[in-house]
Amino acid sequence: MAKFIFKPKNTDELKSDYDAVIVGAGGTGLTAALQAHELGLNVAVLEKNENLGGNTNRASSGMNASESLVQLNEGIIDNKEDFYKETLKGGGLLNDREMLRYFVDHSAIAISWLMEHDIDLTDLTITGGMSKKRAHRPASMAPVGGYLVSGLLKQIEKEDIDVFNNAKVTKLLQDEDKSVNGVVVETADGEKVIHAKAVLLASGGFGASKELMKKYRPDLVDYKTTNQPGATGDGLKLAEGVDAQLMQMNFVQVHPTAQTDTDHTYLIGEGVRGEGAILINKDGKRFINELTTRKIVSNAITNLDEDGAYLIFDQGVHDHFKAIEFYDHVGLVETGENIDKLAEKIGVNAKNLEETIKTWNQDVKNKDDKLFGRTTGMERELDHAPYYAIHVHPAIHYTMGGIHVNPETEVLDGNGNIIKGLYAAGEVSGGLHGNNRIGGNSIAETVIFGRQAGMQMAKKLKNK
Repeated sequence: MAKFIFKPKNTDELKSDYDAVIVGAGGTGLTAALQAHELGLNVAVLEKNENLGGNTNRASSGMNASESLVQLNEGIIDNKEDFYKETLKGGGLLNDREMLRYFVDHSAIAISWLMEHDIDLTDLTITGGMSKKRAHRPASMAPVGGYLVSGLLKQIEKEDIDVFNNAKVTKLLQDEDKSVNGVVVETADGEKVIHAKAVLLASGGFGASKELMKKYRPDLVDYKTTNQPGATGDGLKLAEGVDAQLMQMNFVQVHPTAQTDTDHTYLIGEGVRGEGAILINKDGKRFINELTTRKIVSNAITNLDEDGAYLIFDQGVHDHFKAIEFYDHVGLVETGENIDKLAEKIGVNAKNLEETIKTWNQDVKNKDDKLFGRTTGMERELDHAPYYAIHVHPAIHYTMGGIHVNPETEVLDGNGNIIKGLYAAGEVSGGLHGNNRIGGNSIAETVIFGRQAGMQMAKKLKNK
């Protein structure tokens, strides 16, 4: 089957008026555009980069949801309250409770909404900090992000929604009462002014901005990042330009498993551990519950002071997480026909590694991790040769802080008042995740709050 290629419209087709302008063509922006269009709004999506999809393209594990029909079909009896409590705990109890409540209450319907749009996430895996399989992914076990972006763009093409690339929004416009009523955008055809009844910032975080990292987290300024180069916090600056409040900006997530040995930093998805991989140190021994929260695992790897750690897995894990094929293709994976050969290749103690895997397999069989109390991602023993290793380091991954919004995605100023006409959703907004995001919750946020933004813009405009 030929690969689907979406062609953005030429910027000379940009109209001067829309009901809603959406800044950013990642998962949030595309979801919002589709939802708003279906509710009758005339929408334009403006993306500053050449390529569409933003950081969503790099997501590989899944989309968290509880009480979904997919879970029931697999015999998993879940409940929203557990999802709520585990996300709250993972975020250090610093999550915006109202946003979190909306998030968990609308997760299952978001999975169903995607299915109605031929985006089927019918396989399940698990991520750190979760007690049940909540991360929904394609049946092929392919990385979820690219699949989601491609699926949304197919629907957007079908609906003939205006999407423009190489179109950078440089300013938000306001009327006399400070309501946002349009944008200024730089294009190859020059600067244009677009009037709109609503503007949604869906422009992502600042994980690739040395300038903002230096301002908010100088301790991380030398870390590599898993973010695409365009994740430079432009939406935050636009929002500040109209007196929006930024919140929790020092909450930056470091992902424990990134491959940083090459010029390009690759995120090694949490699903590798969710499907059964373990982490070892240079001694060939485990040192942490691999599926505790990202913050704790990242700190444990850093505290080894051994130039990272190794993810170890077998053919069984390889078969259940398709992104590994890509990691292998770009040269990130070491392979050994047996444990000894793998240990030799990566320079760890072979006897210890053999003992570690033997102990782990016994713990999996007994469903009892005696060393570190791991309770998830223990469905298969590591007993199918060949064996594999990926060298990993922590890297900047996600910015939990951002624009202060309410659960309706309306942007608030420093006094807690709504800035009329302005909305924000996805990684550009703050509050949902507290001080640590749970794996699988970013894709869920893009769809749940992307839909919410589309619905709220339509609701407000229809009530005018």
